[in-house]
Amino acid sequence: MVERETMEFDVVVVGAGPAGLASAIKLAQLAQEKQQECMICVVEKGSEVGAHVLSGAVFETKALDELLPNWQEQGAPVTTKVTNDEIYWFNNEEKATSIPHFTTPKTFHNNGNYIVSMGNVCRWLAEQAESLGVEIFPGFSAHSLIIEDDAVKGIVTGDMGVDKDGNEKDGYMPGMELRAKYTIFAEGCRGHLGKQLINQFALDADSSPQHYGLGFKEIWQVDESKHQQGKVVHGTGWPLSGDTSGGAFMYHSENNQVVVGLIVDLNYTNPHLSPFDEFQRMKHHPVFKQVLEGGERIAYGARAIAKGGLHSLPKMHFPGGLLVGCDAGTLNFAKIKGNHTAMKSGMIAAEVIFEALENEQANTDLVNYHTQFEQSWAYKELYQSRNFGPVMHKLGKFLGGAYNTLDQNVFNGALPFTFKDDVPDYSTLVDANIAEKIAYPKPDGSLSFDKLSSVFLSNTNHEESQPCHLKLKNTAIPIKVNLVKFDEPAQRYCPAGVYEVQEIEGNNEFVINAQNCVHCKTCDIKDPSQNITWVTPEGAGGPNYPNM
Repeated sequence: MVERETMEFDVVVVGAGPAGLASAIKLAQLAQEKQQECMICVVEKGSEVGAHVLSGAVFETKALDELLPNWQEQGAPVTTKVTNDEIYWFNNEEKATSIPHFTTPKTFHNNGNYIVSMGNVCRWLAEQAESLGVEIFPGFSAHSLIIEDDAVKGIVTGDMGVDKDGNEKDGYMPGMELRAKYTIFAEGCRGHLGKQLINQFALDADSSPQHYGLGFKEIWQVDESKHQQGKVVHGTGWPLSGDTSGGAFMYHSENNQVVVGLIVDLNYTNPHLSPFDEFQRMKHHPVFKQVLEGGERIAYGARAIAKGGLHSLPKMHFPGGLLVGCDAGTLNFAKIKGNHTAMKSGMIAAEVIFEALENEQANTDLVNYHTQFEQSWAYKELYQSRNFGPVMHKLGKFLGGAYNTLDQNVFNGALPFTFKDDVPDYSTLVDANIAEKIAYPKPDGSLSFDKLSSVFLSNTNHEESQPCHLKLKNTAIPIKVNLVKFDEPAQRYCPAGVYEVQEIEGNNEFVINAQNCVHCKTCDIKDPSQNITWVTPEGAGGPNYPNM
């Protein structure tokens, strides 16, 4: 039995993203107002706050306005206001049709919003939290749950200095027990511990399966003459075809930089599809090419997003803690935005927990979180857009788009119909032998690139010789099942080249290059056999995004 140091707090927050930091700040504010001591700790698996944060991002300041009303005077990195908002239907590789705003859901319109780096916003939020007395521990992964008497009592951080066989290396440090009266889980999409909590406490018993998209993002330094600070471009259509849905974006941020990306919905059916290569192909469309050509790509990253909306929300409370933000799935996909709703969910968590602490309660089931959340504007948003994703899946891009425009623009999301999508994303692939093969063009090294040079730009690193954090339930399944039936799609859906099928001594073998992993969680979501489980690697491992 490993002897672990124990630290006690009133509240432990897992994850220093927008939801986690908003909850920590709100808790500290309430304690200050009531002149009560409240010991708050935030653990963050990234090497620093913001290192693992990747978001588009066009940012709606509604939650920030409530949390820190003087954010502008306090120097928040929220300065590039949206000035121009364009929406396109990409007909093919050469043509795009500009779509008038009145024919699109009003949720797509970005008047009053800002183009930001959420990584930098989180770094700034962490400074505000620390100034209020919150302790933040970057470089510590939340490895496992402490559950006693059927209640969450905190978390255990990951051991440091263990080799790939589980043996202690020089400098070995066992993880710490961080015990708390309440624990807030704000790990982001498909959180490692959030997934366990949902299973252990059957939090999704009354929900549709969560649905996901894989989002890619690159930052480009472009020619000054091509840069229009504040311009926002969204589009859908080519290169995604058939029943593969998703959307493209390009945002002109500060300093002659442009962010460009593609979201590919993970309910796609063709196992030959490579989301990464669809994104690289997309940049050759004239709408993007005319801006990016002659520029320099300076950053790359990828991240899954939870887009199931209201129907896929699990119960967010359980004995001893709460699930908030994208760990629960509070993103409003009708807006393609989740930072404001994630922050609000964290702020409500803080209010509910602080009330319990005032009443000297510990590790109870905070059932009134559900009531408080349902009375918030965040819930109202999710309710109004509850059918947005399911109707696109059920009716397709054109009919689904027409329904959503009518529902959002005329009825404010109040049409009396309920659409649900109860088919999990991992189960949608058809057999490889009946699916259309896709021939992707070779990257040109100017607009399009390969996976390994892209991963290099993400500054991804994991400590050499540590246990593989990509766990196979059954090591035979990739070759005996997935390769035979689906041409092992992990080779293509992973945006970082982690998974390969190699012929070694005449036999096919499944190779895991865990060192490349950018922590997007797509493998945990899309593996058709649900055989891969993503767990946290050693703290500080993974990407080091400077300003994503």
